[in-house]
Amino acid sequence: MMMLVENWTQDLSTLFITNRVQLRRAAYKILGDWNLSDEIVQDAYIKTTELSAKQNVKQPLSYLFQIVRNLAIDQYRRSGFETELFRSEEEGLHVHAVTGLPEANAINRQHLMLIAQALDRLPERTKRVFVLYRLNGYTHRMIAEELNISTSLANILIHEAIDHCKSVLLRNL
Repeated sequence: MMMLVENWTQDLSTLFITNRVQLRRAAYKILGDWNLSDEIVQDAYIKTTELSAKQNVKQPLSYLFQIVRNLAIDQYRRSGFETELFRSEEEGLHVHAVTGLPEANAINRQHLMLIAQALDRLPERTKRVFVLYRLNGYTHRMIAEELNISTSLANILIHEAIDHCKSVLLRNL
């Protein structure tokens, strides 16, 4: 029997409360992190409340578990992608820095100028996301809230800015 939209919206909170532990455990099986699992369950609640007015759901509990599973898989893939993407950047942190030499200082200033020019050529929103992430230390979620965009869009914009800066540096080396 198909649930009415009003019933679905009313029952949604009850379903989440009574099944929160199982939903969290389902996310944990994919992510292996209880804190991320909590975030996924919260995101699933928000997503289902947004979608509830548009859909009639035959099996709401199965629907909730499917949303939690899909969000957890997306987070797992995104985390793997970010780890792979930033691995090469983090490897550079372990290289012995030559500081104090006039030549090294001149090269560093030149690189900073190139990066500043590259950032100036980016669209304003992409530049703002990059600055929030790299200079202010914001997380993807914080950026999304600040700029009223999705976390996936924040992630995409960060990567676009990094790729753009890398290409500018490589062209000028």
